[in-house]
Amino acid sequence: MKDTISVTNKKTDLKQLRTQKDSLLIRKVEVDLYASDLDDKWLEELYSNSLYDTIYSSITDISFEEVDYPELSTELLKSRLADLSSRTPFNVEYNPALESVIKSYLKNRRSSFQKLIDLSAFYFPMFERELDIHDLPLEIKYLAIVESALKPRAKSRVGAAGLWQFMYTTGKMYGLDVSSYVDERSDPIKSTEAAAKYLSKLYEIFGDWDLALAAYNSGPGNVTKAIRRSGGYQNYWNIRHNLPRETAGYLPAFLATMYIFEYAEEHGFKKPKPEVAFFETDTIRVKQMITLDQVSEFTGVEMEELQFLNPSYKLDIIPYVKGENYILRLPRRVVGDFVSNEDSIYGFATEEFNKREKPMPQLFEADSKITYKVRSGDFLGRVARKYAVRVSDIKKWNGLRSNNLKIGQRLVLYPKNARSITTSKSSKTKSVSKNAKTYTVRNGDSLWSISQKFPGVSVQNIKDWNGISGSKLKPGMKLKVSKS
Repeated sequence: MKDTISVTNKKTDLKQLRTQKDSLLIRKVEVDLYASDLDDKWLEELYSNSLYDTIYSSITDISFEEVDYPELSTELLKSRLADLSSRTPFNVEYNPALESVIKSYLKNRRSSFQKLIDLSAFYFPMFERELDIHDLPLEIKYLAIVESALKPRAKSRVGAAGLWQFMYTTGKMYGLDVSSYVDERSDPIKSTEAAAKYLSKLYEIFGDWDLALAAYNSGPGNVTKAIRRSGGYQNYWNIRHNLPRETAGYLPAFLATMYIFEYAEEHGFKKPKPEVAFFETDTIRVKQMITLDQVSEFTGVEMEELQFLNPSYKLDIIPYVKGENYILRLPRRVVGDFVSNEDSIYGFATEEFNKREKPMPQLFEADSKITYKVRSGDFLGRVARKYAVRVSDIKKWNGLRSNNLKIGQRLVLYPKNARSITTSKSSKTKSVSKNAKTYTVRNGDSLWSISQKFPGVSVQNIKDWNGISGSKLKPGMKLKVSKS
């Protein structure tokens, strides 16, 4: 928690698109089930908040009792802390309380820290760049682990949100836009810039980084009160007992995290290459409103990956507001394709939004309604793909304000083809007349580009009429492109 301080669209041929995977309409192919399951688990790890809950509780319930951890002797720890203290402006001197926290983390939270190390490979380059621009200690990057466990949509019980856990008013004060569609407290770069400005001001006031961090967590007022109650002491460890409980464990957690990251390899942690490296992504300024699931259909990038790369869009919708600079972050491999075909992409998005403005009875027919019970491992993207609907629609139908699901939770769904879900592929192909038109696939063709050659034919029509479960095509294939 942080207190504020005073002081009609043109269509073009899409042959250039190299990837045309419709991520929401894919049905699982048997030989890919294992790989798909691994992908799902990784994306869920990137997107879930369970790690944030673990780290948050470790700070609020912090214990300074002695921990038996013979792998790290007190003398070795003293030597390493002294070396670390000489390389940073933070006071990393040895004391028994800090030793107990470090050993407790190493003994009881190894799996959590390995996950954090994996995630840090994506976020830390962004943080370091912003901290360097504002001439702040680069070690402040570890603060985001203590604040949010590197979960961009983390939200505390008092309303602080994002990687750096800004309260609404403090975030607005430092230029972070928060609206129905957007919460820039979750934007990695913008929120880091705001945190750097806020921390700079706190250091200007207190002249000590330990106290600046304490003020960042509980507000400057609580720190000055702790100084008065302690009799004028200004060292964090001397005033800690007068700080709020959460803040009393805040700096030890930060220093312990710094130590473990700086000596990760010595303690057996691995530093793998990030699944999505920051330098392998690029941004595009949007020219009109578009949803992440529409972007997913055109680029072939999985919905969960787009949500991970664009966490500040609360409803998975990127709005267009004159004067604002809302961006879409994509893997670099698909940026060129998106830009080359953006007129058609935005045209399709406009048609989709227009269709969604029909009266409710036309959108949700009673016989198309189904109820789905959430199972272990489920997340919105997986359910959306299974029933060929959009994540944003599932959230709208069920009044969901976040992407979190609970096991046993029941979701109301309105699949476009509710009956066809239980219908075999063979029954779909039999319904097509023998006199149906056919089309021979050529180099560069995709399901989307083929559907545009035949008015009234959709990608899903082609899939249903030909029993296609994925989106890959081979030159020479003959596809039915009409019912009769």
